[in-house]
Amino acid sequence: MLSQLVKPEIIELIKERNFIELKDILLDWTPADLADLIYSIEEEEQILLFRLLPKELAADVFEYLDFDTQSNLIHSISKENFAEILNEMSPDDRTALFEEMPPNVVKQLLTYLSPSERKIAQQLLGYPENSIGRVMTPDYIAVEEGWTVKQTLDYIRENGREKETLNVVYVVDKNGRFLDDIKIREFLLAPLETLVTDLMDFNFVTLSVMDDQEHAVELFKKYDRTALPVIDAAGILVGIVTFDDVMDIAEEETTEDIHKIAGMETLDDPYPSTSILGMIKKRAGWLSILFVGEMFTATAMGFFEHEISKAVVLALFIPLIISSGGNSGSQASTLIIRSLALGELNLKNWFFVFRREILTGFTLGLILACIGFLRILIWQESAHLYGEHWFLVALAVSTSLVGVVMWGCLMGSMLPFILKKLGFDPATSSAPFVATLVDVTGIVIYFTVAMFFLSGTLL
Repeated sequence: MLSQLVKPEIIELIKERNFIELKDILLDWTPADLADLIYSIEEEEQILLFRLLPKELAADVFEYLDFDTQSNLIHSISKENFAEILNEMSPDDRTALFEEMPPNVVKQLLTYLSPSERKIAQQLLGYPENSIGRVMTPDYIAVEEGWTVKQTLDYIRENGREKETLNVVYVVDKNGRFLDDIKIREFLLAPLETLVTDLMDFNFVTLSVMDDQEHAVELFKKYDRTALPVIDAAGILVGIVTFDDVMDIAEEETTEDIHKIAGMETLDDPYPSTSILGMIKKRAGWLSILFVGEMFTATAMGFFEHEISKAVVLALFIPLIISSGGNSGSQASTLIIRSLALGELNLKNWFFVFRREILTGFTLGLILACIGFLRILIWQESAHLYGEHWFLVALAVSTSLVGVVMWGCLMGSMLPFILKKLGFDPATSSAPFVATLVDVTGIVIYFTVAMFFLSGTLL
């Protein structure tokens, strides 16, 4: 871990331009800690520090940096130095960098790569966006089933230094078709003359190069792997996906869902890096849609204008009614969206959720109804605010709360299923969106119940 006590010393060495001592210190640091150090210092000092790093270490550190910092460093170093870093980067991290850049810039950067690295980069960029092919790396150890353990270990010693991971060895036939994956510990513990085929148990999990990246997250979670092989339509092993890449995918997907649940478009950049204009663009659309939706609430209230004018006391409880329905709907939608994302629920479970939310909504509604009735009772006894028909008003409010909360729970829980069935992202059924829908129906439920209880008295 990066020591806070060391940072001032590093910064002092930079200011003193004591590059020899500084370089000796930095060589002992991990790439992740060096990236943290770069984030913590001024831009000019970032450039000085980065230029001191050997190209292999610089490439490793570069992979840990966000796109904005990478861009600043790209513009500050020579074309030759950047070309070296680009060639040293792991293919999957290099592809992630290219994805953030305009096509014309990527085309130029591809010319910086060696022929072999350019071929790999073009191959990865040729796969569809958000597919496994975009995040896989071809840096893995593959051996043939007829090899011995000794041959395998010799091959690993000779070729394993630049590979993404040595935890798993992949077995292929002479045509490159994937056969099995074997943990390295099996080779370390087996006699040297043992054949690879004798270590194979055919207990493996694979990803297709065209699979959606979210599918990789599900498989890593289910099977607890550090890496998974990626095959093409013919079963040829074309790469692997490692746990660190999947963690990045999971973070992006979770961030996207959270933004959608909040009722806004997903930010393309971190919050501090997003301009005010960009922030407005991401939020204005959904806010406008929700605002138009809330207009229907005003329309619904206008429909009951006559009832409100005769019993003004009913207007006092409108915020209480619609907020309770909106809150219950938001709770339900958030729970269901997250359960669908985690694979805890699927479309077949809709009726189970329907029954469960009816019971849950009824119980929650009763709890709020009791609180609401008690509130009216206390205020009536203390200040006589609600007139001689306060009991009927309390019954109308309490009964409405049960109905509105039940409706909110059903709307919030069923809408994600409906969207998923139609092929949309369930997270689109955001909490504000559900709340807006429930607000409109809540007004209708409230005044319908009020007319039933107060007809012939206040109404």
